[in-house]
Amino acid sequence: MFRYTMNRIAGAIPTLLIIVTLSFLLLHAAPGGPFDAQRQLPPAIKASIERTYHLDEPLWKQYARYLGSILRGDFGPSYQYRDTSVNEIIRQGFPIDVIIGACALLGALVIGLPIGIVAALRRNSIWDALSMALSMAGISVPVFVVAPILILVFAVALRWLPAGGWVNNSPSHVILPAVALAAPYVAYVARLMRGSMVEVLNSPYILMARAKGVPEAQVVIRHALKPALMPLVSFLGPATAGVITGSIVIEEIFGLPGIGRAFVDGALNRDYTLVLGVTILYGALIVLFNLLADIGYSILDPRVRYE
Repeated sequence: MFRYTMNRIAGAIPTLLIIVTLSFLLLHAAPGGPFDAQRQLPPAIKASIERTYHLDEPLWKQYARYLGSILRGDFGPSYQYRDTSVNEIIRQGFPIDVIIGACALLGALVIGLPIGIVAALRRNSIWDALSMALSMAGISVPVFVVAPILILVFAVALRWLPAGGWVNNSPSHVILPAVALAAPYVAYVARLMRGSMVEVLNSPYILMARAKGVPEAQVVIRHALKPALMPLVSFLGPATAGVITGSIVIEEIFGLPGIGRAFVDGALNRDYTLVLGVTILYGALIVLFNLLADIGYSILDPRVRYE
């Protein structure tokens, strides 16, 4: 197990380096610069500012300098947010994305898993058809439609929850964004679990267990559930990174001060360090959770481990 984990970590390091390199080169290849909008600056002052931020150096030297700084955990200063570092922007917005994303993912698992299991056990029934139809609707309807409906119903009509904004340690401000973000993931989890469980329940060893008179609950829990979870574990790697990094649409609709809005502003203003910092963070999270998914996959099925 340790050897398998080390091999997966060794494979993740080049992936992160490729993400950093491509992000750096593509961003610097885009036309414009972080100070081009400030046309009132005299050329001498603009040159001085670029010299301060090392933007006058050759590209390879800027890349080497930036690579050294991120190895120290420093994403550098923001070009647009005065007297603010990228680390501070991430430190302020990322916990909000983590809270919303974790609640959304937990809700998706709590709701989607039982729906998928019951649909598999009662396949071709009314429950199966209805649950899968609702799951398809959850996948098809975009978040920017679900979120306003939730606001209209629970914030405007019923006045049970706030329509937006953010207050620390206030669960009422978490519920609507988390539900809107979780809606498509509930559908994905339910459909994945249903398909995987149907396939497992038709396996020879499950039919043998039933032929021996093993109770149905024991067949599902002890024999079918573990292998049926394997496709879901593979899906949860990128899905976890997706919900934790949040949705820019969710942040805009509910007025959340997450890092998604800062990322968009940074991209529009050519804030190189901010865009690179958020991109690297997103990429690192995807690599991390894919690594955890691979480890979980190897726990469920030891055959996937390296010799």
